[in-house]
Amino acid sequence: MTLDAQPTTIGTAEAKRRFSELVDRVGAGERIVVSRRGRPAVALVPPGDRSLGRSGPPPAGWASLAGALSDWDDLDSTVAEIYAAREGSPDRPAPDLG
Repeated sequence: MTLDAQPTTIGTAEAKRRFSELVDRVGAGERIVVSRRGRPAVALVPPGDRSLGRSGPPPAGWASLAGALSDWDDLDSTVAEIYAAREGSPDRPAPDLG
C-alpha cells in the first residue's frame, strides 16, 4: 500500500474480532482507521508512519502533558503512598486572607 492510498476503515466491533489480523496487515504497511458510531476513533499505522497523525505544531502548555505519565508503571502505588502519608499528617491552619 502506498502512502497516498486511502486507509481502510473498519468498525470497533469488527476490529475487536479481527485484531490479530489487523496487526499483521498494519505490520505489512497498511493503514487502518477504526471508527466508532461512524466517526474515526483511532488510526492503526506502522511504527514511524506519521502520515495520519495530527498536522501543525506539537501541543503546547497543559496539552503537552497529555499521556506524560502513561509509562510510569508504579504510578498507582506512588499515589497511594502519597495519600497514606497525608492521612497521618496534621492539618495546616487556614491562611489569614483578611
